[in-house]
Amino acid sequence: MRTVFKTISLLLLGLWLGAAIFFSAAVAPNVFGALRAAELPNASTLAGTVVARLLSIINQGGFEIGLFVLVISFFTTRGRKLLPRFAEMLSLAIMAIMTGLGHWVVGARLAALRVAMELPVDKIDPTDPRRIEFDSLHRYSVVMLSVAIISALIGFVLIASRTNKSESRPAGIADN
Repeated sequence: MRTVFKTISLLLLGLWLGAAIFFSAAVAPNVFGALRAAELPNASTLAGTVVARLLSIINQGGFEIGLFVLVISFFTTRGRKLLPRFAEMLSLAIMAIMTGLGHWVVGARLAALRVAMELPVDKIDPTDPRRIEFDSLHRYSVVMLSVAIISALIGFVLIASRTNKSESRPAGIADN
């Protein structure tokens, strides 16, 4: 049964990692690049709207997957060495916390600032306090997603390297 939960955990973390890395490295920069290349007057606003919606899905999914795999890990690693168990659970908790904060705190504040500015973000003076806060929150969002990705990767490696007692025995020797 532990092998099934390990496989589910690795599958979920792998899917989320792939989506988060693809979003960060390919989707977000290319959405901005393509819309700006079209020379639309509101290209950045449109790109920001698309990217914010997709980031919301990535963050919410990361939070849910992080919590789910954390719970699985809690129950399937009982009786294991303390340090690897703690490291695995800590990495999953950090993933869940970073994506949760990124979605419900930073993302919500960024959306509220966009509405409060009444103009596209890049039309607001860089010295405007709302623009300064927006830029700062955007940096936090990037850092939080990066930390979540690194934490998920660490969790993935720790789960993948975990061996079940039955897997480490020579063939033909059964559990008692």
